[in-house]
Amino acid sequence: MSAVTNVKSEPIEAVLFDWGGTLATWHTIDLYAVWRSVARVVDEERADELAAKLLAAEDSVWTRSRDEHLSSTLEEVCLLAEVELTPAALTEYELQWHPHTELEPDAVETLKTLRADGLKIGVLSNTIWSRRRHEEIFARDGVLDLLDGAVYTSEVPWTKPHPEAFLAAMKAVGMTDPARCLYVGDRLFDDVWGAQNVGMRAVHIPHSAIPANQIGHTEGTPDATIHRLAELPALISSWSRAAT
Repeated sequence: MSAVTNVKSEPIEAVLFDWGGTLATWHTIDLYAVWRSVARVVDEERADELAAKLLAAEDSVWTRSRDEHLSSTLEEVCLLAEVELTPAALTEYELQWHPHTELEPDAVETLKTLRADGLKIGVLSNTIWSRRRHEEIFARDGVLDLLDGAVYTSEVPWTKPHPEAFLAAMKAVGMTDPARCLYVGDRLFDDVWGAQNVGMRAVHIPHSAIPANQIGHTEGTPDATIHRLAELPALISSWSRAAT
C-alpha cells in the first residue's frame, strides 16, 4: 500500500466501488470478436458487416461517455448500429462476456470485512448493461446481499466522472455527506478525479491496462493507492486512528 496523501477528519461510513477492473478482474477483450460471435447469431452471412457496425456504435457511446459524461445502454448501441439483438443473440453476448466478469480473488472477503466493520457498501459502474445482468453476476458470486445499493449508469443520464453519478451512488446507500464516503476504482479520471470533485476520498487500484482512447483529460491524485482489495479495511482503519 502506498503512503496516504491526505487524511481528513470525517470518518468513513460508506465505501463505493467501481466494478470492472476493481471488484472484477481486468481483462483485455477483443470486442470485435465478441460482436462477431453475436452477429453470426443475428445473420451469419453478414456477420463481418454487422460486427463492424456494432463495434463502431459501442465505441461512439464510450467516446461520448468520456467527453460528455452521458450514459448509454446496450439497446442504444444496437439501435445506432441498426442491428436487432434477438433473444438468442443476447444470450450469445452474455456468454461471450461471462469469462470476463469474475471477481478479484479477495473481493468477497474484503466486502464481508467492511460490512463487519459497520460500513455501508455500494457500487457505481459505468456500464451499458442492465441492472438485471449485473445483479445476476453479483448473485452468482455471492456478493449481491453484501451491497447496500448500486447505481448502474445504464439507468441514469450520466457516467463517471460526472458529479451526479457519484451523488446518486451516495444516495443509493443512504448517505448524505460525500466527505464520509470513499470511492475505490482503477481509473484516475473517471474514478479518482470524479469522486474527489464531489468531496469524496478516492483510493486507486492500478490493475487495469486502460485503452488510450478511454483515458480522460485529467488524472486525479488518489488519497491512497492499494494493490489488493484486501488492503482496504486496514487503510480505512488507519485513517480512523489518525483522525482521533
